[in-house]
Order: sequence, then structure tokens, then C-alpha cells
Amino acid sequence: MAHHETIFNYGGGGFHWLDTGTNETLLQAAQFVENIESRQGYKIACLVEIALDQGWLEIEQVLTIAQSYSSGSYGEYLKALTKN
Repeated sequence: MAHHETIFNYGGGGFHWLDTGTNETLLQAAQFVENIESRQGYKIACLVEIALDQGWLEIEQVLTIAQSYSSGSYGEYLKALTKN
């Protein structure tokens, strides 16, 4: 990769640039993320999910991580990933 060159991988989903330069736009970005996650049922930029999809983590490792978050919805989300 040459100096000042950037590579983007947009993956299979949509791509949105969220301006967060002001308090108002930061709130709008947070609301956008919450709406997408609650309506579509998946987490945006879930690093554990990405690592599992890329083969960098095994299902057993994801289940161990999920156990750390067992008291919340994130832990349930991670457990559900292992069933797919």
C-alpha cells in the first residue's frame, strides 16, 4: 500500500457516513445506530461477529465471550451467532 493510500472494504451490507462533529449530529448518529440495531436485529460493527465470520474466532471462544456479557442483550446476541 502506497503512502496516503486507504483501502475500504464495505462488506455485504450498506455503508453510511455519520457526521458526529456537533452534539446534535452525535445524537442523531446514536439514534440511527439504535434504530438499525433494534429494527433489523443485528449489531453494527460487532467485532466478535466480524472475527467469527472471518474465522479468527471459534464458536467456543464466542461462547466464552458471551458468558462475560450474560446479564445483557449483547451476551444473548453473541450466543445466537453461534447457532447460525
